[in-house]
Amino acid sequence: MSELPELIQALLEPSAYPHHPRSVELVQTQMSFIFLADDYVYKVKKPVDLGYLDYTTLEKRRFYCQREVELNQRLCSDAYLGVVSVVNEKGHISLEGQGEALEYAVKMRRLPQQAMMNVLLAQDRVSPQMLTRVAEKLAEFHRSAQTGPAISAFGDLGTITGNTEENFSQTEKYIGRTISQERYQHIRDYTNSFIAQNTDLFRRRVAEGRIRDCHGDLHAAHICFCDDICIYDCIEFNDRFRYGDVASEVAFLAMDLDHYGRADLSRHFVKSYVARSQDEELMRLLNFYKCYRAYVRGKVESLKLDDPYITPEEKRRTEDIAASYFDLAHAYTWSRPVLFITVGLVGTGKTTLSQALAKRLGLVVISSDVTRKRLAGIPLTEHRLEEFDRGIYSAEFTRRTYDKLFEEAKDTLGQGGSVILDASFIKRAERLRAKSLAEEMNADFIILECVLDEENVKRYLAQRWQQGSVSDGRWEIYQSQRGHFDPVTEVADAAHIIVDTSLPEDEVIRHTLDEITRRKAES
Repeated sequence: MSELPELIQALLEPSAYPHHPRSVELVQTQMSFIFLADDYVYKVKKPVDLGYLDYTTLEKRRFYCQREVELNQRLCSDAYLGVVSVVNEKGHISLEGQGEALEYAVKMRRLPQQAMMNVLLAQDRVSPQMLTRVAEKLAEFHRSAQTGPAISAFGDLGTITGNTEENFSQTEKYIGRTISQERYQHIRDYTNSFIAQNTDLFRRRVAEGRIRDCHGDLHAAHICFCDDICIYDCIEFNDRFRYGDVASEVAFLAMDLDHYGRADLSRHFVKSYVARSQDEELMRLLNFYKCYRAYVRGKVESLKLDDPYITPEEKRRTEDIAASYFDLAHAYTWSRPVLFITVGLVGTGKTTLSQALAKRLGLVVISSDVTRKRLAGIPLTEHRLEEFDRGIYSAEFTRRTYDKLFEEAKDTLGQGGSVILDASFIKRAERLRAKSLAEEMNADFIILECVLDEENVKRYLAQRWQQGSVSDGRWEIYQSQRGHFDPVTEVADAAHIIVDTSLPEDEVIRHTLDEITRRKAES
């Protein structure tokens, strides 16, 4: 810790705090030193000028500490307790003491990490009802949020175009690294075309007062399900990043949920917000702003690559995260929804592929394994050892399962969402039924056929069984399915992608995404 400023080192001592915590933990961001001291958090701003923020003087840091508290009390009043001074009290650096301020800190009540939405999402513990509560709180906040001529100016076409063009100019140097030339140009063309074709819509949003002083950084990591929902850490350092159409703010969280692979929750959140706010016109802007927000996230991750101290491992991870956001931004430009179905025997990687594509393309995943067990009324992790074509795997129960898959897919496609049906689809009749559904719903149709050698299938099935997967797939089922498999011959090559899942997962995903992009461009 010797490289830390002396004052910051002093704040690592429990004796510097009035409540004498048992321990103090330091977390650093690009702009702050954050001290976790038992039940409280103290945030000290770094004396930096990053262009879009300026904390270079003590007075500026004091001002922005006050702004942080004032603005965040709008959506998280119980957590933000005030601004306190760091002082030298008789040769001892302390917080909340007497004397001339050497520095300032935002004092917060510490929020429970286990109640953060990003943590709960990783544990599959976020329900639609929880998103309804978030949507209702956000709609009420937007209804009362400040507006006026100065704020409404951020909804002008010139400002919107300036923001999007800034994104494209700042990411041009990452073409070939985190975004392909094709995706870059397609997203840019889509963005410019949408703005040009919807000038009246954008002007109407301004006239109707939809441009508000919002949160500005609304993603899952900034939402805590404690006693009340706490939406915290809004942007205080630059008004430009908070002022905007409420549709853009809704799109930010919806995009983030998509990126977590939870497009189902994303759609529920948006639907709940629209119902509460009565802002139905928001839907016309949703994909545009989702694309914008995903692109900004891709840009932010790409900019990290300019850090000369980034390690090779961090660089690879950052490149992948950036690419995933650009893939998602590209998917939002699709003019028609897509119905994907997986095809393949058990243990060939269909679920892994489905879940990865869901995060990259904003797809709703509908799983036959999950659907089958819910129809049977049994716990998802309870294994059934029935033989192939027996019990819940009988022809009749399988028909009921596929009926439910198609019912749910039709509902999502009807709302303009894309879907991936994670199932075996070993019978041609089932695949033709899916194809007919896509045609009925005016959606594109793509088959993703997963193939894997038997040695890897055996290894994968054994590993999955030990991990307590939802799937009941076993080697015996694989052998039985193999004898009942109808080869895929019913669609043109353009609608049929063969995926070799023996390759490293990142290669599998990249190849599949590139093939999807190519075929979408040709359709």
